[in-house]
Amino acid sequence: MKENQTKELKLLESRFIELSRTAYQREIITYSDFLNLNEQNILHTLPKEALYTGYLSFGGYDLAERQMAAFIPDALYLRYGKKSLSEDEIGYPFSVLSVIPLNRKFAEVLSHRDYLGALLNLGIERSKLGDILITGDEALVFAHNDMCDFISSELTRVRHTMVRVSRKERALKDYSPDFEEIRGTVASVRLDSLLPLAFSSSRTRLSGLIEGAKVFVNGRLVTSNGYQVQEGDIISVRGMGKFRYDGAGQRTRKNRIYVVIHKYV
Repeated sequence: MKENQTKELKLLESRFIELSRTAYQREIITYSDFLNLNEQNILHTLPKEALYTGYLSFGGYDLAERQMAAFIPDALYLRYGKKSLSEDEIGYPFSVLSVIPLNRKFAEVLSHRDYLGALLNLGIERSKLGDILITGDEALVFAHNDMCDFISSELTRVRHTMVRVSRKERALKDYSPDFEEIRGTVASVRLDSLLPLAFSSSRTRLSGLIEGAKVFVNGRLVTSNGYQVQEGDIISVRGMGKFRYDGAGQRTRKNRIYVVIHKYV
């Protein structure tokens, strides 16, 4: 198992390096598929000297978990006469699809798992799909442009509910998922102190998730329980969800720290 994981890691690193080399040699932007948190961490931890260009990543909105990486040669910045490029100028090759029931009256209550399962059952690779956002009876699916026409024509049912798919005209750059504000006190602003507050679970269990390589801060894997979280950091726990640390306030008489976090729902 470990040998297979090492092989997959090397293949992914090689893929990133090749995309960067192509961008540099041809003076064009090259793109990865959608990357999960582990894959983003591998990219973030590659030595800078291993890549031929810089890169930016984006998943369609600021808090997207699954993101594409765009490898951008310096020559392109010079061509535009800018130090940075907008998402529109980078041209990430994905779109947003709206999936709604044909008959809302008889539609089931569908979950993220239901939509993802229906898409994967069409034979679509997970790497071609970004986040799936559910708002009421509509699902918003971020999908690689190569897959959009296929999904639009072939996705007709999710569980027992007949659905219709259409491409959204407007991007969701300003989209912000709903959140629950949680206030409480912690002994310190360490990762292993904030997780129990966010997920209402024991510190022992959640510390095991940190050590088990399931916790990411701003897309980077963190395996230290004592990691000091900074205001504005986004903490993602695989299989449990994510939250943003919004800062600390005064201390209590027992020297505990008041904190505010926004847990995304």
